[in-house]
Formats: sequence, structure tokens, C-alpha cells
Amino acid sequence: MHPHHPTDTPSLLSASADAAMVAREELSVSELLESYIDRVQQRDDAVRAWAHLDLDAARKAAALADESTSHGPLHGVIVGVKDMIDTADMPTEYGSPIYKGHRPKKDAACVQRLREAGAIVLGKTVTTEFAAYHPGKTRNPLNPDHTPGGSSSGSAAAVADFQVGVALGTQTSGSTIRPASFNGVIGFKPTYGVIDTTGFQPLAPSLDTLGLFARDIADLFLVGPSLGLNVTPGALTRPLRIGVCRTKHWNDADLQIRSALEQTAAALAAFGANVRDVVLPRQFDELQTAHQIIMCSEATQVYVRERTEHYEELSLEFRQMIADGLSYSQEQIDLAFKQAKACREYFAMVMRDYDVLLTLPAPGEAPRGLKFTGLPVFNRVWTLLHVPCLTYPVAVSSNRLPLGVQLIGGHGDDQHFLRCAQWIGERTGFNEFDFQQPDAL
Repeated sequence: MHPHHPTDTPSLLSASADAAMVAREELSVSELLESYIDRVQQRDDAVRAWAHLDLDAARKAAALADESTSHGPLHGVIVGVKDMIDTADMPTEYGSPIYKGHRPKKDAACVQRLREAGAIVLGKTVTTEFAAYHPGKTRNPLNPDHTPGGSSSGSAAAVADFQVGVALGTQTSGSTIRPASFNGVIGFKPTYGVIDTTGFQPLAPSLDTLGLFARDIADLFLVGPSLGLNVTPGALTRPLRIGVCRTKHWNDADLQIRSALEQTAAALAAFGANVRDVVLPRQFDELQTAHQIIMCSEATQVYVRERTEHYEELSLEFRQMIADGLSYSQEQIDLAFKQAKACREYFAMVMRDYDVLLTLPAPGEAPRGLKFTGLPVFNRVWTLLHVPCLTYPVAVSSNRLPLGVQLIGGHGDDQHFLRCAQWIGERTGFNEFDFQQPDAL
């Protein structure tokens, strides 16, 4: 908790701090929920993070939680759910007019598991159209003239603006990591395939992964097990081995975010970590293109009905992605998958020498304007490698916007990765309140 920040408003705490207060009976789930609802009502007109809110249903669920004598592990956790993820009791529209008012028959597997564990779903957060490029209505809560990023725009903004404790997103390119960096919160993409994606509207099934947004890495340890992640907090037994990976797009990034990463690396070395540069072979440079080929070609297969029956209702950005996908030959697609497989095998060998890699999450601060959600050039490769990724804030730009760094872990090594991330974040991370203008709170 930030020393100068008030503690009498539960929505300004982390999800794990909220849950602890509820467990100690210092407040009820209903009281906690009302704190978040007050914040939503104050700020929704400015931030526009929500695609759908059902406050009555949330209040009923909170009242039932308070009456129950058996409490699940997420008792006292309030969540937002990206509108790419099915909910039976609320519309799921995938950011597209084609699906206006669409009601899935049942919750996605991850939503079901959260509810069974005691979490209260506050509402559906805004997504870009089909989790691709065309932005929704959400603004960056730290400066409404800037994008919140995408595609998990609403989830990142809602957590950053203290409108919800934790939010679900998805990532196919950089849809969790980049908006987390732009909004000054923690974004986590676990190893591909570890969390059940049944009930997600897919974009590219061989890449789609659940993402989590939070204000404290402890929240990931709290929520993760209910989603199927085998993670528990724990101390590290030896100095961390950290590889600084600048990638081929390093010089395309803003000087301020590059400086933030270098300062983070130097600070971690001062804290006793073994920090050294790591350069991946040239074949990894080809993964940007491979990712695009796989994503676009899979999207054309997923969205056959939409592109044939509802073409006029698709955005120009989505039409272009479909056109790109249809232009690739089977030979190009096969080669892209072959390149991805070879690099995954090589990367597994690289990670024998490192606990985590430190790299950039985005080219810089959130871009000005709302028509473009930012470039995923620092995300595609890691998503294609299927490895866990996490971003957290480390600095503030000259425009008073957050700058993050990204951590990369070994495939399937999510527990050790999160323990490393917690150790690193506690020593070099910024508190979310450092980004807030006093009048914004």
C-alpha cells in the first residue's frame, strides 16, 4: 500500500488486500462491491471501460456470498470479464455490431471457475472488434486523449482506474501485455494452453491465451489456481539469472522506455541478480512475419460466416486482416508453423541458462489518439513461442504516462516465473498511485 494513499476506500486496494479484509470481516462483500460501483459511477463516462454492466446481478451475488457460511478461495474478489469471453447472464458481443445482444448459452470455462471459487463478476469490459485492431470506446484513464491499448482495452483501463480488482483479458499478439504497460498495471499471459479457453471467441486458436490484469502480483497467485494455474507464492533460493533481450526492434522504441529498461536491469544487478545480455539468433527475427501469417490465416478460417454474410459490418482493419490471411499460400503457412516449432525448441534450451528475460512490452507510452491501439512488435514473438509473459510499471514518461518492462519465462514454468516476477517487481516496480493525478482519485 502506498504510504500517502487513503485506506478507507476498498476499491483503491489490490484484489488480494480486498479479499484479506473480507476474510477478517472488516467489510462485507456487498460493501466492497459498492465501493467499486461508486468508482464506476464516478468514472465510467470518462473512461468507458465497460461494454455491459449488470449491477443488480452483482449485488445479488454479493448478498448471497455474505449470507453463505462456506467461502471459496476468491471470496471478496470482484472481477471484470473481457467481452470476448462468454457469460450466460450478460450479453457477449465480441466488440462487433454483428453480435449485438448476443447471449451465449453458458459461461466460458474460466468464468465458471471464477464464480465457483466465489468471485463476483461486475460486468463485461470493452474489447477491440474480435480482439483484433479496430478500437472500442475505451480511453486511457490516465489521459483520455491517449489510447488504453488493445485488444483488452476495457480490462486494462478498469483495473488501472480502480473500477475492478482483477480483470480477464486475452492475448493473440500483445493484447494483454501492451495495454497493461500503457495503463500502468500488471498484465500476465500464462503459458499457452495451461488455462482452458472453452467459451472464448477465438481469433487464432493456436495463439489465443487468457490474460490477467491486476494491481499486485500477489493477485495472480490468488486468482491463478482457480483458473487452473499451478502457482503458489514462495521465496527464491538463489540469485536470479536475468537475460536482457533487446530484440531487433530495440531502436524503434522510444528513448524513455529504453532508458527505463536499462535502469531496471542496473537496479536488479545492484540487488544481487546475475544480469547479462542475451541475443537470440537471427531466425527469431523471422517470427514477426510467421506470427502474422498464422494469426491472419487462422482468422480467415474462424470468421468464414462473418466475412461472407456480414462483410459490410466488418471494420476496414478486420477486412484487411482477412485479405492478408487469404493471400498466404499453404506453403507460407506451413513454413510459419515450422519456424515457430524450431524456435520454441531452441528457446527452451536458451532458458536453461536464465530464470527470466527482461525486454520491452511496447515501443513507448500509450500513443496519443483513440484510432490506433499501438504496435505489438514487442509481443508477437513471445506469444508465438507460447511462453509466459508479464509486464509491470517501472517509470513515468515526460507526459506523466506509465512505462513498463516485460518479463519472459520458460515454457510451462509459470510458478517459478511468477515468483521471480514478484521478487523483481517488489524491487523495481512503481506503485499505480504514482501515475495518478491527485484529482483523478
